[in-house]
Amino acid sequence: MANIFDTSRRFVRDFGPNERIDGIFTIKNAQLGKTRQDKPYLRCLIADKTGEVPGRMWSIEEAAFNKLPTEGFVWLEGETQPYQGELQLIIHSIERTDPSPDQMRDLLPSTSHDVKAMFAEVQRLVGTLKHPAVRALAETYLEDEALMSAFRAAPAAKSMHHAYLGGLLEHTLALLKLADAVCPLYPRINRDLVMLGLFLHDLGKTRELIYDRAFDYSERGEMIGHIVEGAIMLHDKAQQMMATKGVRLPAGALTVLQHIILSHHGIPEYGAAKVPMTPEAILVSMLDNVDAKTTIALSAARPEESRAFDLRGNFTERLWALDTKLYRPDPLAE
Repeated sequence: MANIFDTSRRFVRDFGPNERIDGIFTIKNAQLGKTRQDKPYLRCLIADKTGEVPGRMWSIEEAAFNKLPTEGFVWLEGETQPYQGELQLIIHSIERTDPSPDQMRDLLPSTSHDVKAMFAEVQRLVGTLKHPAVRALAETYLEDEALMSAFRAAPAAKSMHHAYLGGLLEHTLALLKLADAVCPLYPRINRDLVMLGLFLHDLGKTRELIYDRAFDYSERGEMIGHIVEGAIMLHDKAQQMMATKGVRLPAGALTVLQHIILSHHGIPEYGAAKVPMTPEAILVSMLDNVDAKTTIALSAARPEESRAFDLRGNFTERLWALDTKLYRPDPLAE
């Protein structure tokens, strides 16, 4: 095996065609497929902080596959190969490994935006809430420094949208900005409920996800999930607000806010505990979907950092989160 503690490395964004690759990478969505000859093969995504590339290992025993993490870290050797206008990594050898803290900094992606500035903007937008009790509830969350520290650091997902450190904060800020622009178009919508609902809707991810090493689910994430976790957290914060501030939410407000959290995934097939049943819950769910899917599409078709080699492929691989492959070119771009 090559020296896995070598400090030099080749990043995914710099991969070119027909290039030998070895080193530590993140493996995502590892699956055991079958070739046309009914032989097992590994299909996965191989990634580091700069991007990801489809990985294939055409000959692997099921026992060897079972030793690999579905989501985690591996040392591998292989070579890049152009395929239908895309680059893929053909893996020759692979095994599970544990990166050092220094190596982790090369593996985990993080937001490209200023975290302090984003959090300050979230505080400003949340500060525009009008109803005194709703505002007091938001302040109760903001005063929980441990929770807010996790909110600033956490990814918004394990592998789908905003799946990088600071992604939860970035996603939440985008939604608050969207709501700030959209709510005036619907004068009968309750802006306070929409804005607070968006601020709270994914805070359960601070407990659902593990992000100090590989992005993964905690025990509570596996058994409860961020949607129900967020509704539980909201009940606790409302009780805390009454105890520390002497403020009580109006009758029905707690239920309506919990409903926004429980329904923001839209339908049970996507994890919603309830289908949205208020105008505010519908708007929160739709805005969440807009930001999540648009971000997935842009990350796949037009990543922030272009790769070192452009194979001029017009389409991405099929993205299961969008149920389609994407056309890359922007015909109006210079």
